[in-house]
Amino acid sequence: MELDGRVVVVTGGTRGVGAGIARSFLAAGADVIVCARRPPDQEVAADGRKAAFTPVDLRDPAAVHTFFDTVAHRHGRLDCLVNNAGGTPYRLLGEGEAQRHARVVELNLLAPMNASLTAYPWLRQARGSVVMIGSVSGTRPSPGTAAYGAAKAGLENLARSMAVEWAPDVRVNSLVLGMVRTELAHLHYGDETGIASVGATVPLGRLAEPADVGEAAVFLASDRAAYISGASLLVHGGGERPAFLDAATVNKEN
Repeated sequence: MELDGRVVVVTGGTRGVGAGIARSFLAAGADVIVCARRPPDQEVAADGRKAAFTPVDLRDPAAVHTFFDTVAHRHGRLDCLVNNAGGTPYRLLGEGEAQRHARVVELNLLAPMNASLTAYPWLRQARGSVVMIGSVSGTRPSPGTAAYGAAKAGLENLARSMAVEWAPDVRVNSLVLGMVRTELAHLHYGDETGIASVGATVPLGRLAEPADVGEAAVFLASDRAAYISGASLLVHGGGERPAFLDAATVNKEN
């Protein structure tokens, strides 16, 4: 298997996209450690192999240092860090205090930066890689999740700067995600009818599955991507059909 013997940390890897990423790395042969504030409802496993879980608050620098020290001493190496942990509630800018929006930026930008800096010595020793999990919200207006979009825009830029500063020892890339169907998809898109309707707006006709993201992450961490660094790989099913095409009164398809 292509990642046999590699050690991978997936932050926020206990559910949703993170669990999908962790399962893909397990299937590729890697030893996977997932971390989050709370344990998973069920073990993250694939092909008869299980991810190890460690509780950690990624916004606590001291806890993050302890976590990576433990991983390195227990496994002897660290080959890839997937900065997946993040998210945001729906909150218009005028409906929340600045401090609440700042917490969103802290989780989605500052926490991945701190985790990457803390993991760097072991990643450098292994000539490993970092995979940032970004979002199309960082490249387009993001009403209702403006602080999240701003943080994801910063994360993508951070990854590109890291790729330059840390080359040639550590590769750093981003996955820029569109809409993904997870166990929480109903909170964003509604019932099955709503999810199907939203999926129909995507050129490929559906929302991404967590496994789609996981396979892309495995690729970026593998030797097949040995010359890829500072890249942003779009995982969005072709993006969004421009709204003006549907509003225009000419050039309509039959």
